[in-house]
Amino acid sequence: MAKTKTQVTAVAPKDFIAGLGNATRRADALVLLKLFSRITGWKARMWGPSIVGFGARHYRFASGAIGSICATGFSPRTGALVLYCGEAPQTAALLKKLGKHKGGIRQCLYINKLADVDLKVLELIVRAGLEHTKKTQSVTAS
Repeated sequence: MAKTKTQVTAVAPKDFIAGLGNATRRADALVLLKLFSRITGWKARMWGPSIVGFGARHYRFASGAIGSICATGFSPRTGALVLYCGEAPQTAALLKKLGKHKGGIRQCLYINKLADVDLKVLELIVRAGLEHTKKTQSVTAS
C-alpha cells in the first residue's frame, strides 16, 4: 500500500513562515498562525513542505487506503493563501459575508491576502469547519 505523501516534518512553522519571500504573505501567515492556534488550542506542525497544520484527521478510502492529514490549517502559497477549513452546514452562508475569495465550499478556501476578507467571518468559517470535522471524522490533537 502506498504511503501518504504529506507527512509531518521537523520544520518549525515559524521558521517556514520566516523564509517566505513575500512580506505580505509572511505577515498574513503569522496572523493565520495565531488565529488557527487560538481556535484549535493545538500546536502548529508542518505537514509536508508548505502546509501549516493543526491536529490530524484520519481517513480510510473505499479502496482500503488509510492516511492522516492536518485537521485544519493553511498554506501561504505564491498564488494565494490556501486554507483547509473543512466543510460545515453554515459555510455557504458565511462565505457570502467573507469578502474576496475563491472556493471554500468543500475543503480549500483561496484568499489573495487577508486584507480582502473579514477576519471575524473567517474565524467563524474555520471554527465551524473544525467542529464539523470533529463530529464526522476521526480527529486527534497531534
